Amino acid sequence: MSAIIDAILARAAGIPDAIAFDDGESVVRYRDLGRQIETVASVIRFSLGSIAPGAVAIAKGNGTNWALADLALLSLGIPCVPLPPFFSDGQKAAVLKDAGAIALIERRGVTLLPGSPADIPAGTAKITYTSGSTGDPKGICLSEAAMLATAQAIVARLGAGMAGVHLPVLPLPVLLENVAGLYASLLAGGTYATRRADALGLASPFRPDFPTLLGAIEEARATSLILVPELLAGLVAAMEARGARLPLLRLVAVGGGRVPVTLLDRAAALGLPVIQGYGLTECGSVVSLEQLGEAVRGTVGQPLDHVRVSLAADGEIIVRGIGHLGTVGAPRASGPISTGDLGTIDESGRLTIIGRKSSMLITGFARNVAPEWIEEVLCAQPEIAQALVHGEGDAALSAIIVPSALTADAGAGIAAANATLPDYARVGSWRLSRPFTPLDGTLTANGRLRRAAILARAASAPFFDQLVARTAGARSRMLATPQLRAGLAGRIGRDTYLAYLAQAYHHVRHTVPLMQLARGRLGRSPMLVEALDEYIVEESGHEHWILDDIEAAGGDPVRVVADGPSAATAAMVDHAYATIRHGNPASFFGMVFVLEGTSIALASQGAEAVQASLGLPPEAFRYLTSHGALDQEHMRFFESLMNRITDIEDQEAIVAMADRIFDLFGGMFAAIPLPHHA
Repeated sequence: MSAIIDAILARAAGIPDAIAFDDGESVVRYRDLGRQIETVASVIRFSLGSIAPGAVAIAKGNGTNWALADLALLSLGIPCVPLPPFFSDGQKAAVLKDAGAIALIERRGVTLLPGSPADIPAGTAKITYTSGSTGDPKGICLSEAAMLATAQAIVARLGAGMAGVHLPVLPLPVLLENVAGLYASLLAGGTYATRRADALGLASPFRPDFPTLLGAIEEARATSLILVPELLAGLVAAMEARGARLPLLRLVAVGGGRVPVTLLDRAAALGLPVIQGYGLTECGSVVSLEQLGEAVRGTVGQPLDHVRVSLAADGEIIVRGIGHLGTVGAPRASGPISTGDLGTIDESGRLTIIGRKSSMLITGFARNVAPEWIEEVLCAQPEIAQALVHGEGDAALSAIIVPSALTADAGAGIAAANATLPDYARVGSWRLSRPFTPLDGTLTANGRLRRAAILARAASAPFFDQLVARTAGARSRMLATPQLRAGLAGRIGRDTYLAYLAQAYHHVRHTVPLMQLARGRLGRSPMLVEALDEYIVEESGHEHWILDDIEAAGGDPVRVVADGPSAATAAMVDHAYATIRHGNPASFFGMVFVLEGTSIALASQGAEAVQASLGLPPEAFRYLTSHGALDQEHMRFFESLMNRITDIEDQEAIVAMADRIFDLFGGMFAAIPLPHHA
């Protein structure tokens, strides 16, 4: 039996009727926990038979079965290799090969794998992988003693009385959740309440559905969570939007990156008991953690009892007392861990993280700047979800920005952040980017930026990313239109909604004719012709949906047709015809980019809000709701299509059309009457 299992079962003996695991459908009580672990261990033993010993990987979604498999491997003394769900198939294959995994535990059972065991350091209980800066996973070998010491130190810092219902939001293969969530909860006698990713709103883990996550926390009656900063920001925004509170929550631990103080203040205003922590995989996860009720905003608390933390002469954080065993094929001698992080320690022993030693910038004016500081200020703005600041040796800093939503005005967020920063630390130029995720190696599993990978991706950005970045200013201008902002917030009256539908009809009815015109002039590009053929089939007749919506909303579709378009709508349509007819017909795809992207925003953010405020039937929103779902599919196809366009003239024509249509589309919205009370 393992030391971790022994400690958990010792705790279980005193609380036999308490619930150890609850997946929403069934429970495992502490009195049955040892038997359940042994049952899973027996299955693994039988499946492995007499093959040579080696590591065993787990590839399951969050659930009781994942946790039991992990505990069973501990009980058998078999090194465990957790496979993160966000790893690509190639990364998973690389992990299995690197670790020399002899078997894979999946939903359907235990699958034996070809190959031979790898050379791993003696005493390895877990090989935890992080995607490297090039996307190649790197395995850190941890002992059971290191993980147990970390989990016990967390319980000691928080107190076993904090044990309640812990809802794992991070994937269990992420070491932070595995050690600080699973092990610490069981050692404290709490309930580990797993839920499926889709039930948490995390079916797409890097595009979370935060209202669903909020509902899942309420349903599970969770008392504790472990989050990364982006998940905290999304949860806070969802609570603010709904006016919700989570009175049962007693602990929200946040790690993996800097948390803006303004976000902590917003969380506190909602009653969220947030504490910050700091750690790294090489140290078995958590190194320092704030104490509830003793938080000092901006710090990550005092070091836990199982480690000693000091600073090198240059401010680098050094951790002693615990450490990893090395990597596969490369054992490490015992000794202190140089973290690569820069920090300070105050008179009370509280640690503050400044940034990465390797990422410190020296500007053209010889000012030392920690980019993490500026990124924290940027991400404190509601318009910005992620940010990377760079500019070594430059007169002004630059940023790569991921907006918080398609409708977010990133320019406004940057302006607000710059207003709080000194001149030398302000962002001078910026470009938009698609999200940073562990899937492509631009984030660690815990959400830390992989700077080299992000900059490399930006340097070789495909055309779609260039299109997004180069039209950011025009897009921001459109999104600033009061009528559009009111519609997205659901603050419009029925007359305004009907006026919008009328203008939508008068530009949508030209969609197919414009496509046919472009198709006729694009004979030189079979790829674009084929794409237009698909679009024409998909878009035919959509203007009739709008007329049906007008009638269902109490309007007069016959009069809408007879009245014709507003001057602003006509100007947009006329510009499209003239550009396609007399210029480069590939430019049409710039119009597609604007209209489909905006319809997704209107459908995902505006339709439900407007329907709720106006009390209209669902039949009055067929165009928006159906078109929003359809255009999400179209946008994925569109991105792939744009990235296949290599002709520079076509690319420039598409960018120019998108830039102009953003302004003309904004003009169409601006011409819609908007009562002052809306």
